[in-house]
Amino acid sequence: MAQQDYIVEGRRFRTKGDYVRALRDKGTIDRIRKETDLQDRRQLEKLQKELKEGKYTFYSLLEEDFKEEIDRLLRESSPTSRAKLEARVQEELKKRERRRRWILLSCSLLGACCLTYAGIYFYYDYRTNSTYQRLSQMREKQIAEAEASGTAPTPQPTPQFTLDGEKVQEPREVLEEYKNLLNVNKKLIGWVKIDDTNIDYPVVQTVDNEYYLDHNLNQEYDKNGSIFMDKDCDVLKPSTNYIIYGHHMSSGRMFGKLDLYKNQSYYEEHPIIQFDTIYEKGTYEVMYVFRSRVYSENEIVFKYYQFIDANSEQEFYSNMEEMAALSLYDTGVTAKYGDQLLTLSTCDYQEKNGRFVVVAKKIAKE
Repeated sequence: MAQQDYIVEGRRFRTKGDYVRALRDKGTIDRIRKETDLQDRRQLEKLQKELKEGKYTFYSLLEEDFKEEIDRLLRESSPTSRAKLEARVQEELKKRERRRRWILLSCSLLGACCLTYAGIYFYYDYRTNSTYQRLSQMREKQIAEAEASGTAPTPQPTPQFTLDGEKVQEPREVLEEYKNLLNVNKKLIGWVKIDDTNIDYPVVQTVDNEYYLDHNLNQEYDKNGSIFMDKDCDVLKPSTNYIIYGHHMSSGRMFGKLDLYKNQSYYEEHPIIQFDTIYEKGTYEVMYVFRSRVYSENEIVFKYYQFIDANSEQEFYSNMEEMAALSLYDTGVTAKYGDQLLTLSTCDYQEKNGRFVVVAKKIAKE
């Protein structure tokens, strides 16, 4: 037998003789355990006395191990030890009960917070939806009344101002359907709509691109924000490119479903975007659909959100090439220098500061 196999009761023995003697002691110990109730303190005390008096003969260190075991059992069975053990058990049970109560309290608080958040979310969502429904009804009513009259409204130019407050020298007539809406919010600049989708919203514009990220048309705090045009765009001039921003809401509101354009089949079913400024109607045909992101100032890369005015024909076509290269698919639609462009932009969560972008060009309505 190999040396590494000379093991009894967890002890390793060096020689075969030591191993045999240990096996004999193990047999004695097994017999004593069988004859003695080790849960009975009186029998343990008796056995401890017998071991000390040498009643049993042992031939290995297993004797010391067995004596230590009996001593330990006696200590644990003493009233004091039992009391301490019970005290520890009770303390542990109390800790577990406190932990259970803390978990229940935490879960209750978390549940209350979730319900509160859900309530606030649905409140804002309901309020936002109600506001836009009311504005849409006002707009549709004005359109219907104009069509029913069969006559175009008499132009009555009124003084108009730029975002910086500068008076426009040649004021333009506001379309009839937007006059009442301007009374609701003087920052109204137009209306964007895509047929058969939830995108059917007024568009506002102010000197601060941050403001309408969390404010609605009533100037109230609203996490849905509003659909707004970039502050540097100009509908009077007009700019080469109108850039319009909206949140990608998980509810699907605002521009929450704009990224459906990632599928070419969706584009083919929704190739047209209607965008009216408050001065004129506009029909736009989708050209490019791509993903991008907001870059740092020192990154030398095409930044679609900076393409608002093309100062030259070369600059215009350079931007067209950049967007065509980014586009997820080829729509076959192109633009020429002088065309009016429309860019819809929302967040895209595939990367940090990601953006999903749809670019269209203005076409003559058939």
